[in-house]
Amino acid sequence: MNLTDNTTAACNEVSRAALRLQVYLAHAGVASRRACEGLISSGRVSVNGNVVTVLGTRVLPTDDIRLDGIALQIETKFHYLVLNKPPMYICSSSDPQGRSLAKDLLPMPRERLYNVGRLDYRSSGLIIFTNDGDFAAKVSHPSAKIKKEYLVEATGPIPDTMIAEFEKGLEIEGVFYRSTEIERLGRKSIRVVLIEGKNREIRRVFSHFHLHPSKLHRIRIGPVVLGSLGVGESRALTEEEKEILLQRRT
Repeated sequence: MNLTDNTTAACNEVSRAALRLQVYLAHAGVASRRACEGLISSGRVSVNGNVVTVLGTRVLPTDDIRLDGIALQIETKFHYLVLNKPPMYICSSSDPQGRSLAKDLLPMPRERLYNVGRLDYRSSGLIIFTNDGDFAAKVSHPSAKIKKEYLVEATGPIPDTMIAEFEKGLEIEGVFYRSTEIERLGRKSIRVVLIEGKNREIRRVFSHFHLHPSKLHRIRIGPVVLGSLGVGESRALTEEEKEILLQRRT
């Protein structure tokens, strides 16, 4: 069965079954399941006119489900896009500080799109957007072990000890960090590959060694490479890239 068949089967199954509310929201293209849990907990979601804050609440596609008063429906057409995010764009559906949103750089299909994983505000490079909740959950889960590759430039010389410790693994404030691959490119620059992708991992390791990344640029997610994609430009994932990501071959 190919990806199209899987997608059609999933849509048919979703149309018949009761779903956890956060799963329904993800299938409606609102955000990733984890982000949807936050929306529910904050009281922004209602079911049949009643605000629901309990995670795991079961709903049917026939229920009246709303986010901030706006009715939602399960998406039936999925999109998968790659964006070369510029720095100073935030990966979020909205921002109370009014900062520029990465998703606003994408073409404007009717369906909602949200980012799979994150790049922080100052970082740049490759990020995937979709409205397929199942795809997002599988690709972003740590068990997928998808490699992510970065080019990093520092404000000062990078010591050999930092490279050696990051490759071996080190604990910072109770959290263990280790690169899968690391290579010196210059006096102030490295190439680093991560699998787990803990929150702000590279920046925390740099800070531990009293350094600051002046540039943090992601160039690969599993089989998907940035290549010649221009800053702020996007393209569709290929069928082959989607299949490999779902098969967890990195």
